[in-house]
Amino acid sequence: MRFGPVALTEAEGCILAHATRAGTVHLTKGTRLSPGDIDVLAAAGIANVIAARLDADDIPEDEAAASIAEALSTDQIGAAPAATGRANLFAGESGLFLPSRPAVDALNRVHPGITLATLPEFSAVEPGRMVATVKIIPLAVPRAALDEALALLGAEPAFTLAPFRARSVGLVQTVLPATKPGVLDKTARALRDRLARSGSVLVREMRVAHEEGELAEAIREAAPDEAMTIVFGASAVIDAADVVPAALERAGGTVRHLGLPVDPGNLLLLGAVGERDVIGAPGCARSPRENGFDWVVDRLLADLPVTPHELTGLGVGGLLMEIASRPRPRDLAAAPQREPSVSVLVLAAGRSSRMGGPNKLLATFDGVPLLRRSVETALGSNAARVHVVLGHQAAEMRAALAGLDVAIHDNPDYAAGLATSLKLGFASAAADADGVLVMLADQPLLTPAHLDALIAAFQPTGEGAIVLACDAGRRANPVILSSTFRDEIAALDGDVGARGIVQAHRDLVREVEIGPAASFDVDTPDLMARAGGVIDGSPNAPGGA
Repeated sequence: MRFGPVALTEAEGCILAHATRAGTVHLTKGTRLSPGDIDVLAAAGIANVIAARLDADDIPEDEAAASIAEALSTDQIGAAPAATGRANLFAGESGLFLPSRPAVDALNRVHPGITLATLPEFSAVEPGRMVATVKIIPLAVPRAALDEALALLGAEPAFTLAPFRARSVGLVQTVLPATKPGVLDKTARALRDRLARSGSVLVREMRVAHEEGELAEAIREAAPDEAMTIVFGASAVIDAADVVPAALERAGGTVRHLGLPVDPGNLLLLGAVGERDVIGAPGCARSPRENGFDWVVDRLLADLPVTPHELTGLGVGGLLMEIASRPRPRDLAAAPQREPSVSVLVLAAGRSSRMGGPNKLLATFDGVPLLRRSVETALGSNAARVHVVLGHQAAEMRAALAGLDVAIHDNPDYAAGLATSLKLGFASAAADADGVLVMLADQPLLTPAHLDALIAAFQPTGEGAIVLACDAGRRANPVILSSTFRDEIAALDGDVGARGIVQAHRDLVREVEIGPAASFDVDTPDLMARAGGVIDGSPNAPGGA
């Protein structure tokens, strides 16, 4: 492959290296230039383009990515069509994702232009979760490199998926005089939620005194089909002679292992009564946040080996994030955790094409342009900073924002699609904030209180790293995305938003019901009329929304 500037007279059949605008026509990266494309570029006065000229043995990026993804596919993991040199793979069922590091490393060492990235080993996934992505970095790779990569994958699968098997589970909780019933209720709810992704169900729950004899009897009284019993003690297990292990042995069971090199989750006990697994859960498992308990239970539900050898091998990567429910932080000298910061990104670069002419964002509501009204809503919230991306009629739009304390970003490529504005604004907004609230400028029913409700639900990592506004349970806008998604945002292309990112990280989503404000926008003259907006001085409606 030869890469670099190419005279337009010699560019037919070459692959365009960068998105290029020629008058009103937008040619995307990866376009194989046709005679018609050449004519459009020439008419726009463009004499040279940056392009790749493929050699006879070069394989174009999409073809190469699709071939590798297909070779990686299994009965449980499927590949999506390739685009812009990338092909993603998705789980077809719930289970634990098991990549082979030697196979992945070998593939990534075939050629610098061939890359494969996966989720971590033993990641719990649900159907539709992205587990891996193949990305071809240049616009083409040599056929020999592709053949070598495919030969490697034919010799050894790069990854598999261990499916969950539904179990019947029993829950036993011990209580002391000071134990609050609400804590026990919360524990049961959290356990049911954990079991749901495997299809497992809680078939019994018992609450007994924190005493060896009563607990032993409760462990013995398993339901007929109970394959696993989980015990939450009123106090933590700190010794093999403590109440929970002693009761397990008194019930005729055995202690396989006590202790776990995962924090939170150290104080976990693994045992059995016959063929039935018994887990003495650590106190942190009362919280829904990820901890060592999840790692052990998920492996058992996926029929993977869980022995002292496996448990003692969990230390690398076992230092998990702090959770708010812990009574004492690991780092006692640490300062109190600050509230996460969220900046608002208002997307206002579009051409209002469905309005049939007028720019909807310059329509007035009570004499205020819709764009200014939306930005003032953002400024009235608890957001740390407000960013606005402009494109179509940028001068008029900038005038509508005069005097407001916002960061304005001009997008010269707005006609290429939503992704260009999202990438531009997100990169700036995420630079000094934990999360970015992406807000469309054409939702007149939004209020600062709506935005504050979303911000209050946000967490930089874990559940809450993605916050979605809902209307009667239907997901809509705005959305908050953790700044940790900056690389995935930067990889977007075309007229797409963040939907693919949300679908790939469903376990991180937290929904917030805000009602019709989430789904109502003014994309058409009829909707503008319903909202009571005025365009060019002419009322569009007899009344409000």
